Amino acid sequence: MAKKIKAPVTKNEYHHVTFEDLTHEGAGVAKVDGYPLFVPNGLPGEEAKIKVIKAGKGFGIGRLIERHTTSDDRVEPPCPIYDRCGGCQLQHLSLDAQSNFKRQQIVNALHKYMGNSDIPVHSTLTMDEPWSYRNKAQVPVGVNRDGELIAGFYAKRSHQIVDMDHCLITGEQNDQAVQVVKGLLKKFNIPPYDEKTGEGNVRHIVARSSHHTGEVMVVFVINKKHLPHINEIIEEMQAQIPKLRSVVKNVNREDTNVIFGEETEVLWGERTIEDKIGDVRFLISPRSFFQVNPMQTEVLYNKVMEYAQLTGKETVIDAYCGIGSISLFLAQQAKHVYGVEVVGDAIRDAKNNAELNNMKNVDFVVGKAEEVVPWWQAAHGIQADVFVVDPPRKGCDPALLETMIQMKPERIVYVSCNPATLARDLKVLAEDGGYVVKEITPVDMFPQTTHVESVAWLEKV
Repeated sequence: MAKKIKAPVTKNEYHHVTFEDLTHEGAGVAKVDGYPLFVPNGLPGEEAKIKVIKAGKGFGIGRLIERHTTSDDRVEPPCPIYDRCGGCQLQHLSLDAQSNFKRQQIVNALHKYMGNSDIPVHSTLTMDEPWSYRNKAQVPVGVNRDGELIAGFYAKRSHQIVDMDHCLITGEQNDQAVQVVKGLLKKFNIPPYDEKTGEGNVRHIVARSSHHTGEVMVVFVINKKHLPHINEIIEEMQAQIPKLRSVVKNVNREDTNVIFGEETEVLWGERTIEDKIGDVRFLISPRSFFQVNPMQTEVLYNKVMEYAQLTGKETVIDAYCGIGSISLFLAQQAKHVYGVEVVGDAIRDAKNNAELNNMKNVDFVVGKAEEVVPWWQAAHGIQADVFVVDPPRKGCDPALLETMIQMKPERIVYVSCNPATLARDLKVLAEDGGYVVKEITPVDMFPQTTHVESVAWLEKV
């Protein structure tokens, strides 16, 4: 049995440290006798007094008590609740430093999984105005200690709601819609959902808006079948929310962290709102996945198009196609695009979006890509020249990686929201599939947070 290593620090101790690095979650990294302590709000190079909050087997957690020096990369966070809210993690870090931090996450992941990698990782593509960029807000509703209704994002590492009157990264229309609904819930005494008891009604306020048209959709995620006073609430929403197009209820009675339930009903207006990426139009339904930063989405998709190197003669397969956003963007320059997605509602939206844009050179199928793609090849002789993947954070299913390797497309474009799983999958495609990773470009889709999107270009050798 391996000997358990005793941490050289104990809980509630104070230490004077110098921060050396940042974790992937944006916390400062300091070491005491080689033992790492992760401390939120610490920046590399800063000297500080910290308190040990937790001392685990491999690392500890600390709290910043006092800074003795200040990094040149530190800026004053403009948000008044930044120190409590968990929505952002990097407002105290300059934009240039945020850009470098996000690129370094990818470099570190490549080094971990692929050794001394010489894969070029370009500078992060950033926004000129990195505020008010989100086209969707999903805001939990609860009560404070006085029993008053509150709505805001969760505090860091907890399910305690930090009441919010304004969010600096949420788009102005969504921000306004959330505050209007919050006020109406108070006015009509609608009880919020209580996670501990399972009682109450409203769990989340979800607001979506279109960057192109300005249309707004509001979704009430509720714990009951019906929402009291809904007709009066909708009437007041129409008067107070400009360009309101849709009011929806979604019923979620499960004891879960998942926001949406399976039952969705339009209470007023339309089922969708419309937005655009470049020249391509999209209808977005309440539960559709659509990138939350419309300005940077176009930057991201232009990079995908660049790496796909389409001439009009290529057949493209888009796995994890969602509502068809990448598929339809590529279809502007491809011979034919085939999209596959396991979520049936998303494929319905993808087909509607193809029809909306009068695109005939696309086909969408419901199913697992690792099952559908071999069937396409065996039954219909479909052979991809370019394979595009944009998987969830867990990365590609191993069976899909094997499917791509067996199909041998000339080129793979891998869009990722998780540097670790990206690097893991690139190693498989390189070592088992004979692909060369030509380059990777990070795209800052989520300024002020630790998240980074990236696009990798792979060629068959």
